[in-house]
Amino acid sequence: MIVDLAPRFLTWADVDPARHAFDSASVAQTVRSLGPARCVPIRSDVPAADSGSRSEEAESWADAMSYALVLHYGRWTLGWRWAHDEGDFDGGPVGNWCCPRDSITTPEETLARVEAALREWREWLEHLAAWFEAYPLDLSAVDDQRILWERAARNLILQVVDRTGCGSGWHNHCRQVLAWFLDRWGVAVEVAQGLVEEAVGGRFHSWTGPDTVVIDDVTEQLARSLRPDDGGTRAAVPAQDHLQRWLAIRASVPWHEIPDAGADGPVAALRDGPAEDIRAFDGAIDPARAEGLLRALELLRADAARGARLDFALLSAWHQHVLGSPQPPPFRTSPAFAKGGRERYGLGPDTPTRFDTSLAESEATAGEPLGLTARAARAYLDVCFFHPFDDGNARSAFLALVFVLAREGVALEAVSLLRRVTFEATHPQDPLTLIRYINIHLAETRRSATNPTVSAPG
Repeated sequence: MIVDLAPRFLTWADVDPARHAFDSASVAQTVRSLGPARCVPIRSDVPAADSGSRSEEAESWADAMSYALVLHYGRWTLGWRWAHDEGDFDGGPVGNWCCPRDSITTPEETLARVEAALREWREWLEHLAAWFEAYPLDLSAVDDQRILWERAARNLILQVVDRTGCGSGWHNHCRQVLAWFLDRWGVAVEVAQGLVEEAVGGRFHSWTGPDTVVIDDVTEQLARSLRPDDGGTRAAVPAQDHLQRWLAIRASVPWHEIPDAGADGPVAALRDGPAEDIRAFDGAIDPARAEGLLRALELLRADAARGARLDFALLSAWHQHVLGSPQPPPFRTSPAFAKGGRERYGLGPDTPTRFDTSLAESEATAGEPLGLTARAARAYLDVCFFHPFDDGNARSAFLALVFVLAREGVALEAVSLLRRVTFEATHPQDPLTLIRYINIHLAETRRSATNPTVSAPG
């Protein structure tokens, strides 16, 4: 699982300034031209303990601004919210933004903070890029350059220490920067991350700067562990069909291991979680996008009420409104790619039929007494990895999940854990994680329904 808007997962290819153009002088104009700039929430004077819905609105707005910046500039922009200490993402290098609670004030002040934070993040990336270039190292000659690799890594750690102030979680960015440096000089991404994790080994801690002995030991071990062939691993990995990988994992996932919060029967939510999230997040990006999703939500609930069978035709009827297309979109006609091209979903003559067969398993049957939340999670992931549409598959997967729950009379008053995350086709634990998230939201909904005076957070 990857949090879509979290900067901790960015690679050097994602952020390398040489690959991503940026005009600092036009940032103010660009930020103000984006959808979220038209609907900046105004900070409430309600005490923090009583402001759950307002806090959720502010967080959704910040997420929408991140999403809009990614659409305009690219994924490198995600670091604009990586604040020092306990900000949005913990332990980052940015000082011009903290978190929605503290950084969202008036619209003008808020947008100015977004601009300043984006510039600050970009300047840090440019600083790192220039510093990397100042240490031109050759992986093929690493045996003769280990002292240089060690010295470079030591200086990088000290720079991150200075930039982050060693607050909460600062070591995550430190490990990331070290991996970026290795990647820049030819070490395969996966190898670089593994070498850094092994060298650091949990010896960096929040709120504490590493002493000289620890830094020297980490950098010495990192330099010693490099091998001339560490750059070839990435190219040696054969192309995969991630749909086939998902189908293999799907058949082996212990779907029954996690308790089913849907076993207690139907529940009506005090708040319409899906609709509220669509209005706050998608509406901030583009009102038309939100209108289409809300129309699809209305249709799926009507289909759920009549007990409709979930299949591609039903999904496509909703997806027409998601995309704003003149007619229901067809099943894709070529292999699909996602996650920046890291995942590839193949296509065969039987792919559409297998998709319908998989979706049909979202219904409760005597032959497979699988829990409701497990079936909802599986349908969500089926849409993600069959990837039936040319665009908008994440939104379609979310709608499928909501439909499976609604068909059995279950609603959610919050969905924050179910959106803005990405699940990996090759990770066996991701389905179980998604089930847990659904269970968490469903348990919150039941508590609120039982005791309306205690509203679930967010």
